[in-house]
Amino acid sequence: MTNGNSKNRRRSIRLKGYDYSQAGAYFITICTGGRACLFGEIAGTEMRLNDAGQMAQQCWRAIPDHFPLVELDEFVIMPNHVHGILWIAGVGANNHSPLHSPLPPSRSPQHPRGTSKTIGSVVRGFKIGVTKWMRENHFDGSVWQRNYYEHVIRDDESLNLIRQYILDNPAQWMNDHDNPAVGANNHSPLQDNHSPLQSDGNRKEPR
Repeated sequence: MTNGNSKNRRRSIRLKGYDYSQAGAYFITICTGGRACLFGEIAGTEMRLNDAGQMAQQCWRAIPDHFPLVELDEFVIMPNHVHGILWIAGVGANNHSPLHSPLPPSRSPQHPRGTSKTIGSVVRGFKIGVTKWMRENHFDGSVWQRNYYEHVIRDDESLNLIRQYILDNPAQWMNDHDNPAVGANNHSPLQDNHSPLQSDGNRKEPR
């Protein structure tokens, strides 16, 4: 039995009161619908992208073209999910940033102001781009899990740990709970045994 107001009662996975257009760094994970392996396969310790995976990679790299205030850091396209660090640049991105230190010089706010700069808008645009290509190539199933996971990166130590976690992700596939052979169910990517964020109080689950 469905209830028309059920959407309003769903538990939010966002930090209450946090402004997700705020300058700083964010760790994002986006999973495919049903954790289906749509983007390729792991061969040894390397990710081998299929055509859909190559398109997902292309769409991720194109994010700054559509959102001028957003810059990319480390990311990886996995068989059934995407991990990436996104930076939102902004004037005065120092004390107002989740990171305690200023943005690195290479990420100084040189871009013009965009029409939308929230993390949710970026993820939505990325999903739409990949889904459009999948539909054009005769895939009619569910491409994405309805929501996504995010973690506000608050210091340089966390930033470096997450970067390494992303780089190591293909090599850790056989221990990854997103691997269907391991069994994901409703598992959060931040709960992986090799995740640097196991004890983070800001852990989220999909709503």
